[in-house]
This record gives sequence, C-alpha cells and structure tokens, in this order.
Amino acid sequence: MTSTRLPGKVLKPVLDKPLLQYHLEQLQRVQLADRVIVATTTNVTDNPIIEWCDRLAIPYYRGSENDVLSRYYHAAKTYQIDPIIRVTSDCPLIDPELVDRLIQSYLDSQPQVNYLSNCLERTYPRGMDAEIFSFKSLEEAFQEATAQPNREHVTPFIYRQPQRYRIAHLKDKEDNSHHRWTVDTPEDFQLIEKIIRSSCTLGKPLTLKNCLILLEEHPEWSKINTHIEQKKYGQ
Repeated sequence: MTSTRLPGKVLKPVLDKPLLQYHLEQLQRVQLADRVIVATTTNVTDNPIIEWCDRLAIPYYRGSENDVLSRYYHAAKTYQIDPIIRVTSDCPLIDPELVDRLIQSYLDSQPQVNYLSNCLERTYPRGMDAEIFSFKSLEEAFQEATAQPNREHVTPFIYRQPQRYRIAHLKDKEDNSHHRWTVDTPEDFQLIEKIIRSSCTLGKPLTLKNCLILLEEHPEWSKINTHIEQKKYGQ
C-alpha cells in the first residue's frame, strides 16, 4: 500500500473490484499450483489488504517490508511450500496458462534446475513475470544473503550465481517484451484499466493472447506508458 509512485495501487478499483482481486483470480486459475498466498507486510498501512484477504478467505503471511527475502522464506516455511512460484502483485493481467507452462517446464527439468523464470531473458510483456525456485535455494538465500538489494528483491542471490545454481529460462516464440503491463505509476494504471474494462465488456478472459489482440486493435493505448522507466535492481 505504500508504493512510492502509486500509493495504494494493489487495491485501486476497476469496475468496483480491486486490482489485487483480478490478480488473485488469475492465479487461482493456475492448474498446477496448490494454493495462492498473499505475502504482505506487518505495516498498519497494509491492514486493508489483510481485511480484504479475510473477507475472501485468502491465506496470507505478514513479514518485513524491506527484508522481502525473509518474508518469502517464512511464508514458504509456514505453509510448507516447495517449489515456490513468485508473482508480484503489480501484475494483475498475469496469464494462468503461462504460469502453468512455467511450472510444468520446471517440473520437467528436475532435478537439474534450481530456478526458472520468464523475465531474466525477456520475451513476454512486463507484467507477465513469474519465477519458480526450490525451497532449498530460497533457504540458502535467506541464510547467506547480506546485501540489501538481495534482501529486498528476493531472488538475485540465486540467479546471479549461475556457477552455484542451475538457471533456466522460459521464452516465447515472439518477442513482446516492449509491452508494459505492470502497475507502478498512474499511467500504468490507466492502461491496465482500459484493458480490463474492454475485456470485461467483450466477455473475454484476461489472457496474453487476448491482451495482445486488444492492443493491436487500439495501438494508441500502448503509448500511454511507453515513457515509464522500470525501477532498476538496487533502487
């Protein structure tokens, strides 16, 4: 709720429903995931998220705001999760079929791969980001990572050590990495709101394919947030 560029973004409503609900409804359609857990902070400012989770019976874990690695580790340990799929809450359009593809690719690569993502070597739109990694890798990162960026961003300790961890990438046949569908600024929200409203009006599910079709039909929409720069690692 304390996002610096768009405060309260995860609960901003579109058609009387908060973005977080769209996000979780997408993830609840993932066939290969056992459960979806909200990992938020102990800050009083995040109490509205907890109230919302309680209302919809969504499991959650509360931990440190700045030590997100610690929050992830204790959430995974509390709920006995292995492997862990990480999707950030500013990705309300995340495609459940894509997440299933990621999970299946990871499972098919065992025991060779420790970490797999679709965002290190990007071909998918920003906002379709997902990572999957073993609990053992997460626990080692939790125990050994000391640099603040590694504590804040959860997985750099793992994927920045290819000599120690076996890293793999999920890529699409087409490069759509120029699209920005994450929500971090008012302009981002304006674009996502248009996509959600249009999809709901047309009765179309929020899938990668359908979103790309919408933006082909409305190319001017993509210009809304093309000037937004993504925050870099360590910022």
